[in-house]
Amino acid sequence: MTHLWIRAESRPNEERVGITPEGVKALNDKGFRVTIEESDTRAVPLSGYVDAGAEVAREGSWPDAPHDAIIYGLKELPDDGTPLPHRHIMFGHAYKGQSAGARLLKRFAAGGGTLYDLEYLLDADGRRVAAFGYWAGYAGAAVSVLAWAAQARGDICPPVSTWANSDAMLTDLRAALAGGGPANAMVIGALGRVGTGASDLCAALDIPVTGWDMAETAHGGPFPEVLEHALFFNCILARPGCPVFVPENAVTAPRKLRVIGDIACDPQSDFSPVKVYTHETDWQTPVVRVADNPVLDVMAIDNLPSLLPLESSLDFAGQMLPWLATLDSIDAGVWGRAKAIFDEHKPEEKA
Repeated sequence: MTHLWIRAESRPNEERVGITPEGVKALNDKGFRVTIEESDTRAVPLSGYVDAGAEVAREGSWPDAPHDAIIYGLKELPDDGTPLPHRHIMFGHAYKGQSAGARLLKRFAAGGGTLYDLEYLLDADGRRVAAFGYWAGYAGAAVSVLAWAAQARGDICPPVSTWANSDAMLTDLRAALAGGGPANAMVIGALGRVGTGASDLCAALDIPVTGWDMAETAHGGPFPEVLEHALFFNCILARPGCPVFVPENAVTAPRKLRVIGDIACDPQSDFSPVKVYTHETDWQTPVVRVADNPVLDVMAIDNLPSLLPLESSLDFAGQMLPWLATLDSIDAGVWGRAKAIFDEHKPEEKA
């Protein structure tokens, strides 16, 4: 029997979940066993999962789960160095040279477990089958707009926290822009899910958008047009061959650019297309100021969809359910491809 174990998220400010009670019922009806950990912060109440037939486990008890259980979560595990013997479904952020990712892969090597990285669940044509991208784009654009509004007041972006829904978010943004909004914004990656979310947020606030995608960036740069916009949203994942959109010298170049929303947010990758900062930001400090005259702030929060935890969870869970239902054939299809990618990256020897 396939046993899916839904772990509680341990990261602060993480309320999302990758399956709904309706999804649990569908898996139970298919003959799966489903266990869900208790959580005081999950956006979807535990009672719905219990009513759907899930067993309940103590929060954080996944290391003691049966060896054959498949552990399903979203964000990173506690970085405690312990070996990982289970099969884990999660965002590992481990294949692009990140230091934390290297440690994670060593833990899998030490324990004999497997990472099925959600970023690398791919269909036969190499396209991702599920992503939080739309809501990352939407929320990332929102925080960047708040940063621009704070600059207009001679301030810096204040801490952010979850919104009940996107309508509540827009209400707050319109209040922040009561004195007028930014002249324009540029979105690179405009045709993808992330770029669509960022563009939709701007449209809701009547901010004109220049939308670029592969056709406009195929020449490889430089891209002086980026500096002619008040806001720039990078919605392109860092991969080999990705051009640089904002070089290091942008901080001293003549520019209208005031806020960079690096929504793809991979500053530690060698392939990052935004070269003016080196570390992620967070909810308490949403931007890092990289220039003062004129001001330039970078927003680089790496769990943006968590700002809209319920809407983003429902969307992602709906995308994931058809693939979770195939876990009884974990060696084939999207799971087999994810395992092959893990095998290409895992260390040769156990740590």
